[in-house]
Amino acid sequence: MGFQVWAVLSALFAGITAILAKKGVEDVPPNLAVAVRVTVVLVLAWAIALATKQVRVGSINSRAWIYLATSGLATGASWMCYFRALKLGPVAKVAPIDKLSFVIAMILGFVILHEKPSLNLIGGAVLIVSGVLLTLR
Repeated sequence: MGFQVWAVLSALFAGITAILAKKGVEDVPPNLAVAVRVTVVLVLAWAIALATKQVRVGSINSRAWIYLATSGLATGASWMCYFRALKLGPVAKVAPIDKLSFVIAMILGFVILHEKPSLNLIGGAVLIVSGVLLTLR
């Protein structure tokens, strides 16, 4: 499967996740909800790594460790903020704002990774920001 299929599946599961997280956080403190979610993700991730025999942790170089660890910290911070937002607001308002991560990632890709901006990417980002602003009215 190409990256497009995996990206669509990611979006599908993220959408489902938003609804399930909103329901799960209704009667649970948001930090505890994140702890439960992370535990489930951790067990699932290791099960998949073991099943696919991708467990040579020693082969990860120090630079990759730093990037993966800081990515994990950023993911944790994102999830903590996301669950707090879901606790306080409706999923129809929280999820669109969260999707601004695309615009942020795109800009960081241009600046840090030196990816090439295109009119389509910039136009898409403008549409996403416009859509988010529209949903918040």
